[in-house]
Amino acid sequence: MARKKIGFRKKLFTKNRLVILNEDTFEELFSFKLNLMNVFVTFTLGGIFLILITTFIIAFTPLREFIPGYSSTELKRNATRLAIKSDSLEKALRQNEAYIKGVQKVLKGELDYAKFNKDSILSESSNEKPDANMKTTEAEIKLREEVSETEKEIKEKSLKKKKSDKK
Repeated sequence: MARKKIGFRKKLFTKNRLVILNEDTFEELFSFKLNLMNVFVTFTLGGIFLILITTFIIAFTPLREFIPGYSSTELKRNATRLAIKSDSLEKALRQNEAYIKGVQKVLKGELDYAKFNKDSILSESSNEKPDANMKTTEAEIKLREEVSETEKEIKEKSLKKKKSDKK
């Protein structure tokens, strides 16, 4: 085993010559002195460089739109615009529904026409908030009680300390 490792290391670092010749005249065009380690390192670095260049070209150019799963920037912009429009349309719809409910109350006689005002109805509809559970839980009540007790204790200690400092 030790012999094979030494043989492999020798092969890695043994100098070889790569010569390019003209076939007709046998004239030497150029030559390189290489060893296997240099060739391995050169091809490895070249491969890594090629992968990085390809990744950057795809990531930072419009070529990424041709890869399945990536959406175009124009599509994203349109989606954002449509989301904003749908939000404003929902708000307008809520205001119109509140106004119609107010008009129905006036027509049914539940509300006097003198009290009916479009601005007041619209302000009521804009104040509507989604249903949220705002009731206090048992854990919250206990926590509030504990905090108030500790605050009372701290105040009492500070008062006793002030009284003892004055004496």
